[in-house]
Amino acid sequence: MGRGRQKAKHTKIARELKYDTYNVNYSALEKELGHHDEEQYVDKWADQYAGDDEELETA
Repeated sequence: MGRGRQKAKHTKIARELKYDTYNVNYSALEKELGHHDEEQYVDKWADQYAGDDEELETA
């Protein structure tokens, strides 16, 4: 494929992305990415590294 065809293809894709309007399901996106208040954050590594700070202070 020559450079002209390749550039034309990239230009076409760029225009589609810029000017097309997409229907976004914001509620599904929020559910997937959002933080829910009822869930408490649990640090699963807290117990493993709990004593490291004390060792550094005495050294």
